[in-house]
Amino acid sequence: MTNQETVKEYIRAFNAGDIEALRKVFTPDALIHGALGWGQFDQIAPIWTQLHSSFNMKLEVEQTVESGQDIIVRFTERGHFVNDFRGQRPTNRTSEVIAIEWFHMEDGLIKRRWGVRDSASHFKQLGVAT
Repeated sequence: MTNQETVKEYIRAFNAGDIEALRKVFTPDALIHGALGWGQFDQIAPIWTQLHSSFNMKLEVEQTVESGQDIIVRFTERGHFVNDFRGQRPTNRTSEVIAIEWFHMEDGLIKRRWGVRDSASHFKQLGVAT
C-alpha cells in the first residue's frame, strides 16, 4: 500500500469504528497523540471505541498535503452524541469542527499520528461543556 492508500484506509476504518482494521495500518510500535491522550495503539483503541460509540464521529477530508514520509490531512469532523460518554448522558446534539491529523509513515504504515481538533467547541456543541 502507498502512504496515501494507508491514510485513506485509516479514514475508512475510523469512520466505520473498525478497530481491527485501524490496528493494521499502524506499525507495532506506533505512537498516537490525540486530544484525549497519547500512547501506543492498545492504549488509544479504547478512546477511539468510546468516541465512535458515544459520538458516532466521522471524518471528511478537506485537504491533504504530502511531504516525504509525512501526510497532513485537514478534516471536517462531525459527531452526534448518541451514547454515554465518561458519565455524561447523551444529548442527541450534533457537532462539526475542523480537525488536523499529521501522519509520519514508515514502510507504508503509520509510525506516528498527531491529531488536533477544537475539542472545546466539539463538547460545547454536543452540550457536554458550557
